[in-house]
Amino acid sequence: MGQEVDKERFSEAEYTRFAERLNDQLAELRRLLDRPGFGAGPTTIGAELELFLVDGRGRPLPRNAEVLERLGDDRLTVELGRYNVEANLTPLPLAGRPFERLADEMQELIRAVDGAVGELAGGGAVPIGILPTLGTGDFTQLAISDEARYRALARGMRRLRLEPFIVRIDDLELEVQDVILEAANTSWQVHLRTPAADFARTYNGAQLAIGPVLAACGNSPFFLGRTLWEETRIALFEEAADDRDIGRRFRRDGRATFGSDWVREGAYELFERYARDYEPVIPALDQGGELAELRLHSGTVWQWNRPVYDPVDGGHLRIEFRALPAGPTCADMAANTAFLLGLTLALAERDLTGLPFGTAYQNFYRAAMNGLQAKLSWEGREVLAADLVLSLLPEARAALLRAGVQPSEADLEIIAQRVRLGRTGAVWQREAMAELGGDSEAMVRRYYENALSGQPVHMWR
Repeated sequence: MGQEVDKERFSEAEYTRFAERLNDQLAELRRLLDRPGFGAGPTTIGAELELFLVDGRGRPLPRNAEVLERLGDDRLTVELGRYNVEANLTPLPLAGRPFERLADEMQELIRAVDGAVGELAGGGAVPIGILPTLGTGDFTQLAISDEARYRALARGMRRLRLEPFIVRIDDLELEVQDVILEAANTSWQVHLRTPAADFARTYNGAQLAIGPVLAACGNSPFFLGRTLWEETRIALFEEAADDRDIGRRFRRDGRATFGSDWVREGAYELFERYARDYEPVIPALDQGGELAELRLHSGTVWQWNRPVYDPVDGGHLRIEFRALPAGPTCADMAANTAFLLGLTLALAERDLTGLPFGTAYQNFYRAAMNGLQAKLSWEGREVLAADLVLSLLPEARAALLRAGVQPSEADLEIIAQRVRLGRTGAVWQREAMAELGGDSEAMVRRYYENALSGQPVHMWR
């Protein structure tokens, strides 16, 4: 939900008018997508990295506005929680050496934020899926960043869900009155520019690819003192953003969702579903820009793979991959990106709509729960995730080469080594926590030192 809004309170008349605008803009979107040559251009990628700010003990530091004021970098912005910041990386062509350039810019921005935090409070910036030192006291309304868009989001979600937000993950049960639990999750979100004619196949490829990729990327095993999923972020975000109270049980998917079917025609299907099935949260009118209301509304439906319409350069489509966690290092995130995009492009060469959608759905959640030890379905058989990932690397590598990625950028060796050693970020965190006797602050400090070293997680001691 990156668009700015200029107020936080809205009338019922504004909600009604906003819904009317959505219908009008859906018709406009269809005309745009049908236009010959729409979105033509080179394949490009972009990314957003969310970070935790921590003090010298490894506890969350709720001072993002002060940190960004010190830096004055337009690529950096606050996130929902006052202890989060987001870095928006420069888009670049997929062909060539994109992953090295992503890693370099990531490293530059993390070091800048880290330095500013160190000067301000003696702490630093940590790329990690969920910060293990978060406590229930970090999830009050006071923890929400002082931005109209986030206050409007909180009000809009409370308007829809009259009941408390309930989180149930394994043996954890938690009740909160607000959406602030979303701030417990930080991610590495990758964007892939996709021609309208190829959107359905590429999007479906992403839906099938994300299961095995996520199995190799887990980095969020702890929340509120409990050891939960390898990627607890997935369950936590879905529960924390679920607007389905007693009056909305009819809707199959929550507001944060994997989805429930393949895309058969194109991006319009998804935008139409968002407008049809989800009530507006922030009915800000006349924000400027083409399809502004439709884009704002789509930004409040958090599908793990999400369509994006961008009016820049005459308009184009992107797929936003939202499921990967932040961290552990820039090298790891660059490698995760290469594997995800390569496997997506490889699978996009097939028509996947003949497969049961439940295969992709189950693989995604099994991977989030169990990581490399998950049992995933692939080509009609059940396979250990670690074995499946290793078998898919050549296919992903070949697709990257066909897309013009340089061979050294497409080798995926970091993924291969991580899987062979069974050393994801989640595995390292669990082992370190055990070694440190359950001391989450000490574990975060050790993680922080390793993350800034730049060495991929399979090489950490």
